[in-house]
Amino acid sequence: MALGQGDLAELGDDELSGDEGNQVLVGICAMAKKSQSKPMNEILTRLREFEYLKMVVFPEEVILKKPVEEWPIVDCLISFHSKGFPLDKAIQYAQLRSPFIINNLHMQYDIQDRRKVYSILAANGIEIPRYAVLDRDSPDPKHHELVESEDHVEVNGVVFNKPFVEKPVSAEDHNIYIYYPTSAGGGSQRLFRKPTHRKKAGDNKSCSQQLPCKSNVVVEPSPQIPLFIKTLPCAVLIGSRSSVYSPESRVRKTGSFIYEDFMPTDGTDVKVYTVGPDYAHAEARKSPALDGKVERDSEGKEIRYPVILTNAEKLISRRVCLAFKQTVCGFDLLRANGRSYVCDVNGFSFVKNSNKYYDDSAKILGNMILRELAPTLHIPWSVPFQLDDPPFVPTTFGKMMELRCVVAVIRHGDRTPKQKMKVEVRHPKFFEIFAKYDGYKHGHVKLKRPKQLQEILDIARSLLCDIKTHSADCEIEEKRGKLEQLKSVLEMYGHFSGINRKVQMKYQPKGRPRGSSSDDGTDLNAPKEPSLVLILKWGGELTPAGRIQAEELGRIFRCMYPGGQDGLILSNAKGLFSNGV
Repeated sequence: MALGQGDLAELGDDELSGDEGNQVLVGICAMAKKSQSKPMNEILTRLREFEYLKMVVFPEEVILKKPVEEWPIVDCLISFHSKGFPLDKAIQYAQLRSPFIINNLHMQYDIQDRRKVYSILAANGIEIPRYAVLDRDSPDPKHHELVESEDHVEVNGVVFNKPFVEKPVSAEDHNIYIYYPTSAGGGSQRLFRKPTHRKKAGDNKSCSQQLPCKSNVVVEPSPQIPLFIKTLPCAVLIGSRSSVYSPESRVRKTGSFIYEDFMPTDGTDVKVYTVGPDYAHAEARKSPALDGKVERDSEGKEIRYPVILTNAEKLISRRVCLAFKQTVCGFDLLRANGRSYVCDVNGFSFVKNSNKYYDDSAKILGNMILRELAPTLHIPWSVPFQLDDPPFVPTTFGKMMELRCVVAVIRHGDRTPKQKMKVEVRHPKFFEIFAKYDGYKHGHVKLKRPKQLQEILDIARSLLCDIKTHSADCEIEEKRGKLEQLKSVLEMYGHFSGINRKVQMKYQPKGRPRGSSSDDGTDLNAPKEPSLVLILKWGGELTPAGRIQAEELGRIFRCMYPGGQDGLILSNAKGLFSNGV
């Protein structure tokens, strides 16, 4: 029998532990698919390590068929909506028994409506993509005004140029379309929740997930856009896909939708999982909009990679958790244009495969429940946790073994040869750059930043132009070959990103010393005036084989240490590295 919150608060350690009936009862009220999932079982197993907590999982049959008066009585309720779950009954139960609620139940209605989600995000100062709502259910005609053109739509007076995103207002509907401009080949990318299995020709049985279009499709590559669709009888989706391309460029004409700007990310989506306002775990996955394919492991699970949130993103995580009153909450982040935008809030969500996350979640939830319901109890500071994999060597630390640092000597992978060119210059423009970056103070300068390299490139172009117009002096004409090489190297790739090019200039008060390696045409009897030795270095770029080697090294680092496949990244996240590996 569960006690009231006030009664629990008055109990001491001896009284509470002496009678099993006086334990804090934590109820899990959700559909069986969720309450019996691996992540839930992992966390419940760890919560049972708390001496004063007892887990009570509500059977699905009881939830669906029994009145709330016959549901188990608990002190704390962890309940969340999923397909088929009677959220209204859970609210009735909460009103009847008044348990401590982990995730606010009324707000879970709002999470099911993307219009309300975006409104709540905006009201709490959380950045979201620019959007407009086309509400065809509204009696007000001003709420469903749509003007469609070839490369844009106007929704209630708000213009969205392609590419833009079209989302159903219902968060349960995952048929999201991305429309492309004609300059990119037109058409649309159609995202859906889960892929189907391959269907044999002539099999007329319905698939578990139908395509969001009238005919069946098969996906093939296209030079214009990553994917396009060819209509074939009884063609099917393959299991690794979560989006397909369609040649259809017109927006849907039935239903209510949110239209928003397409955010140009780096091809990844970031999933964030909160456990209270002060904890967030983040993972990245390849965006299904990129090429329609989802990366999956040998068990068919979507492959995700741990990421480190910025301080601004941690603040966003806190705001989302508090705004929706969901202690355990998942949401999607888009990193674009140097900023982070929330594009979806999923409500109650767990990380799929991370023992570190399971440990942290159980510790936070257990302490939160006991502090609320029995604040006078002694709460252990730590809950023992289980490693993802056994340690490779015996250790006296047992289950508490954790990666603290990595010391490694690493050689670069296969790369192109490093190259160097020297040339002695006396033109005033080079001396101006030398003085601009305090070269006289140190006797030399190193120029690596894009702006600096652009200035050197501009000088080389100017001097070569003078040579062509015969307005350059003899010394400059003698350096023509090396100036052309300087220009050619700095113009490679069309931009200055990366670390594969740099320019150094060294001051020579009396010119270059005799006997040094000199430029073509150097006159040893020339007057010794101050000069600069310009040194250009380039090359040393990873070859395709080198890139593969680097990726393989990353995979090895991720998997080879005790504590699971995320050990190295989690250590880095804690700031235990003085330098990244």
